[in-house]
Amino acid sequence: MDREPDGPEDAESRRPSVRGWRRLLAAMLVVGAALAAVFALRLGGVIGTASAPAGPRSPAPTATARPTVSQIYQRVRPSVVIVRAGNALGTGVIVADNGAIMTANHVIAGTRDINVTFADGTTARAAVASADPKQDIATLIPTARPEVLVPATLGGSANVGASVIALGNPLGLAYSVSSGIVSGLNRTAETHDGKYSGLIQFDAPVNPGSSGGPLLDAQGLVIGIVVSIADPGHDDAFAGIGFAVPIGSAIGGGRGALGNGPQI
Repeated sequence: MDREPDGPEDAESRRPSVRGWRRLLAAMLVVGAALAAVFALRLGGVIGTASAPAGPRSPAPTATARPTVSQIYQRVRPSVVIVRAGNALGTGVIVADNGAIMTANHVIAGTRDINVTFADGTTARAAVASADPKQDIATLIPTARPEVLVPATLGGSANVGASVIALGNPLGLAYSVSSGIVSGLNRTAETHDGKYSGLIQFDAPVNPGSSGGPLLDAQGLVIGIVVSIADPGHDDAFAGIGFAVPIGSAIGGGRGALGNGPQI
C-alpha cells in the first residue's frame, strides 16, 4: 500500500528546533569558558610563582667584629720594648706620652745598667723612676725616645674565661705573641722574689723574658703586666699557668712617673 508523502507539518516536526540548538551552543560556550578560566588560573599561578623576580635580600645584622690576634699585635707592637738590665732580660710597655715604660721590678732590681730597645730599633739607657717590690712593678724613664712614640691604651677588666693576649720577649725571641684565656682571678704566686697576691691567672704561653710585658684583652687594652709563671718542675718552663698584676694595681705602684698618658 503506497504511503502518502509527508505533508509540510510532518517535515517541520522532525526538523531540529533552532531555539534548542541555540541553547545547546550557549551551554557549551559557558562550559568552555569556565574550563578556560580554571586552566588560565592554574597556569597563571605557576607562571607567577616561577617568573616573579626575587627582591634584593636585606643583609642580616651582624655583631661588631672583634679584632684578630694579628690585628691587635700590629697595633700594640710599637708600644712594647725589650728591657735588658745587667744579665736579665725582660719586656716593657710604654704607658705614657713622656715615654714612661712599665715593667716587672724583678727584671731591673739590683742594677743601674738598664737599656731599652723600642720597636723601631731605637735604643736608649733608662733610669728607674719608681719601683714597688710588693707589686713587682717598676717604671722606667728612657734617656731617648723614638721619633714616633705610641703609648699603649690601659684599661679594661679581666673576666674568667675571657680571651687574653701576651706580647713579649720569651727566651729572647723578640716580639713574640701568644693567646689564651683568663683562668682565674685574685691568685697568689710564690716566686724567688717573694709572695704576690691579687694576680690574674692566664694560660697564654709565657716564659723567662716575658716578664714586664703587657697582658691584653680581646680589644687590645692592657689589663695586666706579666710577672711570673707557675714552675712546679723548678726548670723555668711554662706549665700552662702565668700570672699578671692587674693594671689598676700596677698603675698604683708607679703613678708618679706616668705623666699624662692614657690611664684607667
